Amino acid sequence: MTRPLDLTGRVAVVTGASRGIGYFIAKELAAAGAHVVAVARTVGGLEELDDQIKAAGGQATLVPLDLADMAGIDRLGGAIHERWGKLDILVANAGVLGVISPIGHVEAKTFEKVMTINVTSTWRLIRSVDPLLRLSDAGRAIILSSNAAHSARAFWAPYAASKAAVETMMRSWAHETQSLPLRVNAADPGATRTAMRAQAVPGEDPATLPHPSEIAKLIVPLASPDLKETGLIFQAKHNRFVAYRQPE
Repeated sequence: MTRPLDLTGRVAVVTGASRGIGYFIAKELAAAGAHVVAVARTVGGLEELDDQIKAAGGQATLVPLDLADMAGIDRLGGAIHERWGKLDILVANAGVLGVISPIGHVEAKTFEKVMTINVTSTWRLIRSVDPLLRLSDAGRAIILSSNAAHSARAFWAPYAASKAAVETMMRSWAHETQSLPLRVNAADPGATRTAMRAQAVPGEDPATLPHPSEIAKLIVPLASPDLKETGLIFQAKHNRFVAYRQPE
């Protein structure tokens, strides 16, 4: 029988926590005992999350922040250090789809927004909290990715390119920290019943897709202090996560 995940006393940052997969990851982490620092633009969604976490006996700190605000990301790391002196878990979940379009028709502002939110802000977040994760006895970083990074599907170029970049950053970070207690991995949730998926595939029946709460339960074990793997991409398959390593 699998031992229940115990994250008591651990501090976790979750971006994109106001809805979708990030919302339910935050709830799962809090249920396991972590103090969740929930980051998102949508205040209403964060407040709803806070109500849900507190009703279940958990703890959360809400951070309304647009991840295009790079100075704000820098301040986040400083605030965490001042209050807790470390960070145990990072879940870099926030992302935008952009547009499904032939690459030559993508507007510059759309491409730049996808890269800013999906890539640059993820790097800035890593830069802000890497020193804090190194201070944990079992730092864990989970970077949300997508199979689009590998399939290179037609019309998905900006999003696919952004996720390929994020996975590469994850692997480099994992190599840099492999001798430390810090474990760095990516999670590919697959097709999930989210607003982003509905935007990308509007004709799809959402009832055929797993609910984000189901996917969150698969992702959260990557935050376990007992986790040994690093530098891997975990994919949701048949109600479990399967890990693989990209060729070096």
